Amino acid sequence: MPRRAAGAAGAALLLAAGAVGCGSGVGGSAGASASSAAQAVARAAKKTEGVTSLHYRLSGRIPEQGRVEAEASAGTRPAVARLTMSTLGGDHPTVAELRLVDGVLYQSQTENGVAQQVHGRHWAGFGRSAEFTAAGGLRMDVGGLREQVGRNPARDAALLAASDDVRRAGTETVDGVTTTHYTGTAGLDDLRASLKGEEKRGLDQYDRMGVDELTLDVWIDGHDRVRRLRTQGFGTHGELDLTVTFLDFGKSVTVRAPARDDTVDLSKPRKETRG
Repeated sequence: MPRRAAGAAGAALLLAAGAVGCGSGVGGSAGASASSAAQAVARAAKKTEGVTSLHYRLSGRIPEQGRVEAEASAGTRPAVARLTMSTLGGDHPTVAELRLVDGVLYQSQTENGVAQQVHGRHWAGFGRSAEFTAAGGLRMDVGGLREQVGRNPARDAALLAASDDVRRAGTETVDGVTTTHYTGTAGLDDLRASLKGEEKRGLDQYDRMGVDELTLDVWIDGHDRVRRLRTQGFGTHGELDLTVTFLDFGKSVTVRAPARDDTVDLSKPRKETRG
């Protein structure tokens, strides 16, 4: 399966569960201070990260990838996820589907409308180990991609909460839901100084794009949940502009592994067949 698809899928999930949180009310008035705005965004990010399942849509542009669209569902009980992503720019538009089932990541894709095959099968499985040596001696590490597929993108709303520039921008309707809009900009150096651990490591993806400042917008509903998240920036490799819209929370998510006879496990040595 072309490496380009796996890279694109991982890139599309920059904004792609987490600690359980709680809260009440949207919070803040028209003249909300930076402190109260940051608290409202942090509360919503934590609560939305803690949901047991979600369904979201993503669209926008990614440096070097161009225009992308994606739709995904993920659940934590059990941990499953499904992502379908389209890269629409360039000479080879692709549609990739990724599934995470029982700790195993699976991928299929079409390119220019033609289903791609690996050793005569339409699905590639990557086993349970993050790193392995595939047939032919190719060393593979799918840990980051597997984490991204199952990741709750609401986590990145916390970046706005960490900004010194966060402020309330008004009340807006998102997919028929009344929300409070918060906005702000944050330099990566400032974020890195204020964040810790996994949150800080999440900034590495923007470094690789050459993006040194982010403009962040978060829309929060009356239940303290993130309903929309937009991340923008400019880097050495082009424009970053991604919008994630959350469609459902708490609904049952079922994801099944693809048929075994149409799947090749790249983490295991391939048995040669004689014709």
